[in-house]
Amino acid sequence: MKNLKKQRRIQVIAVAVVALVLSTALIGYAMRDGINFFRSPTQVVTEPPSASEVFRIGGLVEEGSLRQGADNKVEFRVTDGNAVVPVRYQGILPDLFAENEGMVGTGTYVDGVFEATEILAKHDETYMPREVIDALKEQGVYQEPGS
Repeated sequence: MKNLKKQRRIQVIAVAVVALVLSTALIGYAMRDGINFFRSPTQVVTEPPSASEVFRIGGLVEEGSLRQGADNKVEFRVTDGNAVVPVRYQGILPDLFAENEGMVGTGTYVDGVFEATEILAKHDETYMPREVIDALKEQGVYQEPGS
């Protein structure tokens, strides 16, 4: 009788472990397209990601680099004060998008150019995405607003 209880307990634990591993694998598989890692321009230049990897890049739009062409094609450069990455985007930019302002873009890095599928800009005078602030602080070029 004791052996039967012990065997049953081991079976229940084994089934629970298998269920936990399976559910973790399914959650990871479902989220694979929704996870985008953030990189600064310096990180992109020093360790270029593969052309198929979707990631986020952030920094300041370099002054004098914004070029808008036909069919809503936009080209500009994003910098963290240390490195510069050219960006291409087709679409309508956010209203508050401007040179020398913070931005975050989602896309891929192909042949030395970041091909953006989405561009986000600040939403008020003092806002800058946390990842951009951290990257700029790491490069030593971030200044607190009002200083």
